[in-house]
Formats: sequence, C-alpha cells, structure tokens
Amino acid sequence: MTTTPHFPDRADSVLLIVDMQERLLAAMPEEPRGKMLRNAGILIQAARRLGIPVLVSEQYPKGLGHTVSEIRGLLPDVEPIEKMVFSCVGEERFTGAIAPLGRRSYVLAGIENHVCVLQTALDLAAAGNRVWTARDATCSRTRENWKAGNEVMARAGVTISSTEILLFQWLRTAAAEEFREISKLVR
Repeated sequence: MTTTPHFPDRADSVLLIVDMQERLLAAMPEEPRGKMLRNAGILIQAARRLGIPVLVSEQYPKGLGHTVSEIRGLLPDVEPIEKMVFSCVGEERFTGAIAPLGRRSYVLAGIENHVCVLQTALDLAAAGNRVWTARDATCSRTRENWKAGNEVMARAGVTISSTEILLFQWLRTAAAEEFREISKLVR
C-alpha cells in the first residue's frame, strides 16, 4: 500500500499522551474532559494493538499530580516522562526516548491543547516530523484557547484530526487483521 504524507503510517508512528494529570484534568470543563479521556483511551488501545509505541509525559507531577488512573490503567508498563518545560521536546529524557524509535510520525492527545500539546507539536514539526493531533482527545480550560491552539498548529503544518479518522488511517484497509477489533472501539 502506498504511503501518503496525509496519513500517519503505523510503522512510523508514535502516540504521545501529554500531561493527562490529576490536577490538570480537574481544571478542565466536564464535557470535553470526559470526551478527551474516552478518545485518548481508544487511541491507546488501538496503538497497543497495532504495535505503535506510546509515550506519556507529566508536567511538574509534584504540583499537578500524576497521570490519571483511566490512562495509567491502559499503560501499566509505560513510565511517564517528567518535565518542567511545556514542550516535551525540551525534555532530554523525551528526546532520548524517541531517538532509538527512529519514527517520524507523531499523534498527540492531551492537555492543555494551547500550551503543552501546542508547543510539543510545533517543536516536533519544526524538527521535520509529521504531526497530528486528535482534536477530540485534547482539551483546554476554555474553548477559546483550545480552538486557538488548533489554529496555531494548523498554520504551522500540524494536521488537526480526530480519533476515528486516525484509527482508520492507521488501519488503511478493512482487510487488516486488526480491523474488527479496532473498529469496535468506536462503535
């Protein structure tokens, strides 16, 4: 199957869960928070089934708490990468974790969309990577900031997508052996 720059190739993808932490989630509006958690969980389950590496970041966990149990429970073997900088790319442990993977396509989910997700996406794109965000798996305290984050990323070449679009782009065909299992995640 031919690859295209508009599709994240699962053999070249990394899923990055950005700062889905206890105190940060408590500050998010209830409806988008619930939708974000559900969709991030779907992305994680699909990535695991498709052999896509998943990385998790935590912004200042001493003050903001750790990754919420809904996400931690899906990734018991993944050690979160702690950071103080907003962009994951500014954290040496993150760049050290992605280098050996040799992948150039990044799918991001997390909070806050206009701060840490945005800065990480921009830095990854500036380094020559292809970057997607799942707009329904990101959140900010206000809809205005969430929307502004999406606009800035889109102008910088980041593809703003959705969980379901990304799942089916990773699959590429209903003939994929994982199709049935993954399509059930969005029913």
